[in-house]
Amino acid sequence: MKDIFLTMACAGFCLPIAASVNAAEKGKPNVILLMADDIGWGDVGFNGNKEIKTPNLDQMSKDGIQFTRFYTAAPLCSPTRGSILTGRHPFRFGVLAAHTGGMRQAEVTIPEICKKNDYVTGFFGKWHLGWVEPEDVEKVGFYSPPWQHGYDVAFATKSAVPSWNPTKTPPNWKGFGSRDDGSWGGSRYVLNGTVVKENLDGDDSRVIMDRAIPFIEKSVKEEKPFFATIWFHAPHEPVVAGPKYLEMYKNLQPELKRHYYGCITALDEQVGRLRQVLKEMGIENNTMIFFSSDNGPADPMVKAGVGSAGPFRGHKHMIYEGGLRVPSLLVWPGTIEANKKVDTRMCSYDYLPTIVDLANLKNNMKERYFIDGISMKPAITGTGMVRDTTIFAAWMRLYDDVYGKALVGEQFKLLIPEHSKIPELYDLKNDPDEKINVIAKFPLIAAAMLKELSAWEKSCTDSQNGKDYAY
Repeated sequence: MKDIFLTMACAGFCLPIAASVNAAEKGKPNVILLMADDIGWGDVGFNGNKEIKTPNLDQMSKDGIQFTRFYTAAPLCSPTRGSILTGRHPFRFGVLAAHTGGMRQAEVTIPEICKKNDYVTGFFGKWHLGWVEPEDVEKVGFYSPPWQHGYDVAFATKSAVPSWNPTKTPPNWKGFGSRDDGSWGGSRYVLNGTVVKENLDGDDSRVIMDRAIPFIEKSVKEEKPFFATIWFHAPHEPVVAGPKYLEMYKNLQPELKRHYYGCITALDEQVGRLRQVLKEMGIENNTMIFFSSDNGPADPMVKAGVGSAGPFRGHKHMIYEGGLRVPSLLVWPGTIEANKKVDTRMCSYDYLPTIVDLANLKNNMKERYFIDGISMKPAITGTGMVRDTTIFAAWMRLYDDVYGKALVGEQFKLLIPEHSKIPELYDLKNDPDEKINVIAKFPLIAAAMLKELSAWEKSCTDSQNGKDYAY
C-alpha cells in the first residue's frame, strides 16, 4: 500500500503532498463543498452580470480566490458530481451521463478519506449519483446513496426538485415529476434512508441549508472537524422563485428570467447565511469553502435568453467552453490570499487531491488506483502554477450515439462534438470563444492530441473493466 500522492506522482498526475498552511496552528481544517446546479459562467455578478443579485458570492470572490479556468469533467450533472468526490473521470466507473449508473462501492471518495482522519461527514441536497430509495429504483440507474460512500449524515434527493416548494408541482409545469393533483411526483428528500416530511416548504436552498447548519453546529460542539457537501438544486428546472425574490426582478422580462435570477439570488442568500454562521461560531478562519457549478447553463435557459455562459460558446450538454467552463471560488480566511485570481487550468476532478493536500489528510489507496486529478495547492497558496497535464472532459449516451469529448491543454483544445465524428481544434489563448477551427493550420498538434485522447479512452475502459479494483 502506498500513499495516494506517491502513486500519483509516479504516474505523473499529481504533485507531492506537503503540510497544509497553518494546519498545525489551527488543527484540522473544516471543508465545505458548495455547488449550484446549472449556473453558467455569466449567471453571477462577479463574472460581470450587472442584472443579477449575488452579493454573497461576489463577496466570496473578493475574500478568496476565483478560478478563472475551472472546467467540469462533463457538460452535465452526474459525471461531474462523481468526478468531484473521487478525483477520477466518471468514465472510469461507468457514470457516462445523468441516470446512467451509480457510483461503484470500490470508488474511494473524499468523505471516506475524511472519515479515516476523524472527520464527521455530511451531505445535503441533490445527489444524482445513484438512487437513494431502494424501492424507487427505476428502469435505469442503481441504488447507491451517499451513506454508502462515506457520509455519516445525508439529507438527499435522487435528482431534481422544484427550486421553490420542492414537494409541489409548479403552476404550468408539465415536465418530469408533474402531477395533476399538484403534488410532486419526482425525487423526494430522504434523511439517511427515511423519507422527510417536515420543513419542506418555500425556498429549496433554504430547506437544504436548514439541515446543513445544524450538522455543522453539532460537529463544532463535539469538537470534530467536518466535511460538508452542500449541493443546491437551483437553478435547475423546474425553475421557480418565491414572491420575495420575484419582487427583486419585477422589471425583467421574460417571466422565466425573474424566476431564474430569483432562485439564484435565494441560493446566494443561503451562502451568506452559512458564512455568517461560521463567523459567529468562530470557525471561519479554519474552514475552507469551495463553490462551483456542475456544468454550464441549461439548454432551455440559454435558448430563452435567460441563462448565460458569458462570452463562451455553447451550454449544458455541449463540449464547448460554455458547457464546461463554470464559475469557481475558494475562501479560507487567514490562510489563502484574498481577491486573487488563479488562471491555472483546474478541473472538478482536482478537488480530491487538492483537499487532501491542503488539509494534510492521511490516506491509503491501492497502488494501481488511477487518479486523473492533481493538487492545485501550489496555485492556491503560491504565486502561480503551470499545469503540465491535459484536462479531459466527456459524456456519452449510447442509445442515441451521443459522445462529446475534449482535451483542454494550456493553449489548444481538441474536441469532437456530440453527434459528430469530426475533430475540431481551437486556440483558446487567442480564441477563447471558439469561433475559429484551426485544425487545418495545426495538423501535428491535432494529431498528437487525438493520440492522447485515444490513450485516455483506453485507460478509462481498463479502469471500468476492473484494472483499478481488486476482484
